Amino acid sequence: MQLLRPDQSVLASVYTNVQGRFSIPSVFPGRYALKALGTSFLPSLRENVHVRSNAVVNLTLNTLYEVMQWLPAEPRAVNAHPDDWAWTLRSAANRPLLRWLEDGPLVVVSDGSGSTPKLKARLMATGQEGTFGESGERFSATVEDTPSTSRELLARVDFAPDSEAGMESMLGFRQDLGYAGSVQSMATVVLQPEMSSDGAEGLDEAILRSAETINLGDEFEVEAGSEQVLAHFQQNAANNIAAALPFVSVGWRDGDSTVRYRMATQPATAEGREDALPVLTAAHGHLVLQHGLHQEIGWEHHTDSTAISVRVFSDHLDNPALEARGRFVAGSDAMNAALLDRASGLLRAAGPEFSSAGMIASVEHQLSRGNSIQLNYANGDALVLPQSAVHPTALAQFMAATHPRRTQMLSLSLSGTLEGTGTRWRASYRWQPEDTVTQVAPFGEDAASPYLNLHLRQPMRISANGTSRIEAQIDLRNLLAQGYQQLVLSDGSLLIFAQDQRSVSGGLAFIF
Repeated sequence: MQLLRPDQSVLASVYTNVQGRFSIPSVFPGRYALKALGTSFLPSLRENVHVRSNAVVNLTLNTLYEVMQWLPAEPRAVNAHPDDWAWTLRSAANRPLLRWLEDGPLVVVSDGSGSTPKLKARLMATGQEGTFGESGERFSATVEDTPSTSRELLARVDFAPDSEAGMESMLGFRQDLGYAGSVQSMATVVLQPEMSSDGAEGLDEAILRSAETINLGDEFEVEAGSEQVLAHFQQNAANNIAAALPFVSVGWRDGDSTVRYRMATQPATAEGREDALPVLTAAHGHLVLQHGLHQEIGWEHHTDSTAISVRVFSDHLDNPALEARGRFVAGSDAMNAALLDRASGLLRAAGPEFSSAGMIASVEHQLSRGNSIQLNYANGDALVLPQSAVHPTALAQFMAATHPRRTQMLSLSLSGTLEGTGTRWRASYRWQPEDTVTQVAPFGEDAASPYLNLHLRQPMRISANGTSRIEAQIDLRNLLAQGYQQLVLSDGSLLIFAQDQRSVSGGLAFIF
């Protein structure tokens, strides 16, 4: 049994006893929704539940076969009230029975008409001190639509006004299939005229990501898909990139525990963002792609308030990307042997390939009043700076001296909602030795971004039904500007290697 806020986010979860009774203590007065779930039954949703004190709510679970018996015997009248959901199943009495949740499967509607937003928009302005491929101020506009023919349609464009900096555009589609799973496709085109390497200029990328999730009852879940990557320079291209990056995950659930196998070929980026781009870099004057082979097997256990996972993994990483920033001398080996973003002054070079094996452990606990804490630990190999890094060294020699070393990573994340203001916040800090220039367990999906980060979301306008219609948000990365180490190359170029760049982004989200 789940207690939901008006925006469908989960506030609390409890289990029923053998008689089917449940109790949710310490609920503040207000309007909520209740969702009941059970093996072999459709989830049941009761909306517009007004809680004052000692409220009693009854819910009935039904199978899909039982619900199908309630199909109307004749078509609805032309002047009947239209449904405001993407898909609705109604009874002969013209009563809604089934609907799609905004972020979940098919549910049985127990009471209330309800409605979910069909159109969302987000406008983001960013000021980034040195993100690769981005320079200075940029704007990003995102639109999500839920038409009757699909579950979700997503479009985004990212650009820098009054400059020759690159542009990114993305179009995505997702279709939920209830208990069966979901399918999704996402296409992205990136134009980066400021990117250069060994005389080649103007990097273009095209990425097509497709994935499918299959549920086999309550016990098995399979997700499989692939990313197709195409990249080339507009001028003086030495070579092109054409690659496929497959991934698969298989999970077997038994009660509160899950055993999962996962295979991936692209390292995790940007805290698991689905639209994160594959990382391109350069080696010996040729365009190369950061990729590898990751295999893991893990155990997960979830209760009402705590989630624990332990995974062991084996990795092999080709062309690990090392980023640096600084000033460069024309014709230097730094400009010829790496991928250079002239707009932001950042350089990305491919380090030596390496293999690693280790483990990842994660614990997340729900605190009172909707707050939570998450602790992650990982050990494995990461590339480290050579001892000669403080002396003038040619870039090629420096890259050859960079080597893997066994090390550890620890991250702490806190999140919650401030009472009264409704501000949602998330703060995180990830530590690993300062001489490492790649992430420990680079394929890990739940590790925080490096160093100190803060994310805030503030509702600014609340609609009549209690959901937020306008939100302001701000995202601060690497607030302490940690992870930098200066290197002076033999040609006089000054480099500063870094694990992550400091950045700030903020914007408004609208729901229509």
